[in-house]
Amino acid sequence: MPLPLGHLAIGLATHELDSGQSALGRWKLFAAILALSNLPDLDVVFGLLLEWNGSAFHRGPTHSLLFALVMGLLASKATGIWTWLPRLGFPSCFALILSHVAADALLSTSAVSFFWPFEANWSAGHSGWGDVFGMVLKGNAQDAWIILGAAAVIMAQRMTRFLHAGRILRLRRVSGQPTKPMS
Repeated sequence: MPLPLGHLAIGLATHELDSGQSALGRWKLFAAILALSNLPDLDVVFGLLLEWNGSAFHRGPTHSLLFALVMGLLASKATGIWTWLPRLGFPSCFALILSHVAADALLSTSAVSFFWPFEANWSAGHSGWGDVFGMVLKGNAQDAWIILGAAAVIMAQRMTRFLHAGRILRLRRVSGQPTKPMS
């Protein structure tokens, strides 16, 4: 099961594949990716606050396609209204939230409620405050493979862009077109 750092790494790779731009060095964008790629786990916070059990509502409605659609729309509208937020369109917000749901569905044994309200799957067991904090603070070693995989995807994306840009420049030189637009 990916934890916050794993979801962040997947979110960074998703953003780079979607936009072709890195979020590193742009702290507001980095923070927005961190928040959106971990948003579905808000159910753990609600479970801890209401039931003293982080698993009480986990993997329910917040781990669904409907949640990703609605929250992606709200997040994209918020970035248009509040100018201090980095501008992210609906496709980016939706993809970042959905990346969390997809990662949980593919990289863990527990089912997610992807088609909620038509199906509902809930996480079993009990996880109190200490369990949740211990898992988040100490359990990120299991995310190492996820982080390495996301880094490999980002590097492959950058290499593809680099090679593609070099190919276009060579084609322009061969055809006699200017490599820089004249103004």
